[in-house]
Amino acid sequence: MRALVVNCTLKPSPQTSNTEALAGTVITALRGHGVEVDVVRAVDLNLRPGVETDMGEGDEWPAVHEKVLASEILIIASPTWLGRPSSVAQRVLERLDAMLSETDDEERPVAYNRVAGVLVTGNEDGAHHVISEISGALGDIGFTIPGQAWTYWHLGPGPGPDYLDDRRGHDWAASTGRAMASNLVHAARALNAMPLPAPPS
Repeated sequence: MRALVVNCTLKPSPQTSNTEALAGTVITALRGHGVEVDVVRAVDLNLRPGVETDMGEGDEWPAVHEKVLASEILIIASPTWLGRPSSVAQRVLERLDAMLSETDDEERPVAYNRVAGVLVTGNEDGAHHVISEISGALGDIGFTIPGQAWTYWHLGPGPGPDYLDDRRGHDWAASTGRAMASNLVHAARALNAMPLPAPPS
C-alpha cells in the first residue's frame, strides 16, 4: 500500500516547515502499518493555475497526479493562514479538481476507492475550519474520508509560537495522528477488499 503526503507549506526548501514536522508523526505511523510513503512539497514545484491535469509546458503537476494515482492514501497537510488553508493548498485542490472528469476502466471516478485525510498546523484557531474545507473538497472529487482522518496543532487564537518552538500539545497531536493513520489504512484495506462501484447512470 502507498500513501502520498502533499505538504502545502508556504516555505520553500530548505526552510524548516512546521507542517512537515507534524506530518512526520503521521508518516511514521503509516510506515508502522507497512505503508510506503511519498512526500511532495508543493511550493517547490511549478504548479500552474488551472483545473486541468496538464496545464502545458513547464507544469509540474502531471508528475504529482501520477503519484496520486499510484497511492491508495492521500494526505493534504496545510498550515492555517487567516483561518483558512494556505494558498498552496488551494492550488493543489484546484489541480485535483481535474480528477472529477477522469474515470478508470470500469467507469469509476479515479478518486474512488482511495482514502484521504488532512493535517493542519497554525498558531491561531481555525484548524477545524481548514480540515472541513479540505475534507469537503476531497470528498467532492471522490475520495473516501474516514472518520477522524485528521490531526492538527495550534495553541488557540492570536499570535503565538510555532509547532517546532513549543512542545505543548505535541502529545495530543501525535496521538491523534496515529489514530488518523490507522483509520486511513484500515479504510483503504476495506475499499480494496470491497471496492465502490461506478455511480449509477
